[in-house]
Amino acid sequence: MPASPAPFRPRVGVWLIGARGSVATTVVAGCAALTAGLRPPTGLVTETAAFAGSGLPALADFVFGGHDTADCPLPKRAEALAAEGVLPAGLPAAVAAELAAAEREIRPGGPTPGDTREASALIAAFTADIQDFVRRRNLARAVVVNVASTEPEPAPGAWPASSLYAAAALHAGCAYVNFTPSTGLHHPSLSALAASCGLPYAGRDGKTGQTLLRSVLGPMFAQRALAVRAWSGTNLLGGGDGAALADPRAAAAKNAGKERVLADTLGTTPQGQVHIDDVPALGDWKTAWDHIAFDGFLGTRMVLQTIWQGCDSALAAPLVLDLARLALRAHEAGLCGPLTDLAFYFKDPLGDGPASLGEQYAALLSFAARLRPAPAGVPEDRR
Repeated sequence: MPASPAPFRPRVGVWLIGARGSVATTVVAGCAALTAGLRPPTGLVTETAAFAGSGLPALADFVFGGHDTADCPLPKRAEALAAEGVLPAGLPAAVAAELAAAEREIRPGGPTPGDTREASALIAAFTADIQDFVRRRNLARAVVVNVASTEPEPAPGAWPASSLYAAAALHAGCAYVNFTPSTGLHHPSLSALAASCGLPYAGRDGKTGQTLLRSVLGPMFAQRALAVRAWSGTNLLGGGDGAALADPRAAAAKNAGKERVLADTLGTTPQGQVHIDDVPALGDWKTAWDHIAFDGFLGTRMVLQTIWQGCDSALAAPLVLDLARLALRAHEAGLCGPLTDLAFYFKDPLGDGPASLGEQYAALLSFAARLRPAPAGVPEDRR
C-alpha cells in the first residue's frame, strides 16, 4: 500500500530588518542548524514542553528575507562570525544553501546618504518588497523583526528608519516585532495605524544579558526587604552595536530600559548609572559588570557584584526565533494589538505589566495556553 502523503504545512516568512547583521546571520544559520538536527535547541524557550500544544509554526517552515543597507553577503558574514567563535566552526559550510537562499531575499534598505525620497515613498517601497516576498514565496503570512543597530532618538517630527520599516510591516499586513530600542512603532504618526491595522506587534529592546539579570535580582532584593542604595553598571562591547552605541544619544535609548527595570522592581530609583563603552577588539562578545550596594539588618552595609560575559548574537538569536514563532501564531489565531504577554523578552515591553522575570514568565506561559488551537468549529479569535 503506498504511503500517505505528508500533510500540507504552509510556509511562513521572517523578514529581518538588518538582515546582514550579526544577529540576523546567527538567526538564519541557527535555524538551519536546528532544522537539520546539527545542534540542540538550547536557549529556545518555545521548544520547551510548555509550548508543545500551542500550534507554533515549525522552524523548518521559516523562509527568511529582509532589508539591509550593508552589502556583505550572508555566507561571508557567517564565515566571519565562525572565525570569531560566534558560530561553531564548520557550520557556515554545513548550512551554506540556507544562507544563500536567505541572501537572495535581501533587498536594499534605507534611507541611505543622498536618498531624497519622502517618508511616504520609502514606506511604499519597503511595503512592496515585503508583499512581493510573501506573494512570490507563497507564504501564509510573515512577521517583520527589527534586529538592526540601535538608532539615536529622532528629532521631533523626523522619521527614523526603524519607523519607516515598522509602517511598511503593517501596511504589508504583517505582524511586527521590534527587538531594538529604536523608535519603531512608537513614532507618534503611527499610533493610529497600529490601533486600526488589526495586526499583532511586540517590543521593544530584546532582554539578553545585563537587564535579564537585573529583572531577577531586583525582585530578590525587594522580596527580602533589603534596601538597595546604589546600582551601577558598565558594558563593554564591540561589533556594530558597540559602534552604534558610541553615540551618546543611542546609548541613552539603550540605557533607559536597563534603568527602568530597577525602578519597577525595587519601587525606587537607586543611585548609579549604566555606562556603555565601545571596544572594537571584543567583536560580538560583551562584558556587563554591576556593582550593587545595599543595606541589610540593622543597617549593615553589603555589596553584590556580578559579571556577565557572553556573545550578544548567540544570546539574541533564540529569542528572535521565539518571538517570530509567537507573533506568527498570534496573527494566525486572530490576535491583534500589543502582545503585552511577551514582556519576558524585552527591556522596555509594551503595556504596564510586571518587570520581574518570574512574573513575566508566568504571563508568557498563560499566553502559550491561549495560543492553543481552538476546538473544531470554534473560531480561534472567539475562544
